[in-house]
Amino acid sequence: MTFESWKEGVPSETRDDPLWGMRVYRLSLFASDVSWRDAGTLRDEERTQSLADQLYRAVGSIGSNVAEGYSRGTGQDRARFYEYALGSARESRDWYFKGRFVLGEDAAQHRLSFMTEIIRLLLTIIPQQRGGEIREPGSRYETADVDVDQLLNDVPLPS
Repeated sequence: MTFESWKEGVPSETRDDPLWGMRVYRLSLFASDVSWRDAGTLRDEERTQSLADQLYRAVGSIGSNVAEGYSRGTGQDRARFYEYALGSARESRDWYFKGRFVLGEDAAQHRLSFMTEIIRLLLTIIPQQRGGEIREPGSRYETADVDVDQLLNDVPLPS
């Protein structure tokens, strides 16, 4: 699966919305579709059945909160929903770490890096909406060692 092939299957009603212009929104929708398969794999293992639901809900919440925030009238209001999305992205990353034994090393590492990229984007957007302020003093996410294009073109899926 690749991000480019996935985009072709996204309905035009979604792609034609101005919200589609936000990279973090597109990535969060893609992450949600990827997590569908991951949640199925986790559900099949008795020890991770409850984790599957938590993971899928957390990943799905990222894009939903970005969409709701995008539709708000003020930067402060938008930032609040983007912060909810940030919390969901971090929660998703946590669930992926916990599911790594079932998902496999390649898939888990991919998802951890992918969630970190979404977090990095949100940490850039939030202060812009707040007028330069973020509630996390000194937070900086560097992902120089991660090739985002590779994350989008080579998505390992659990077997």
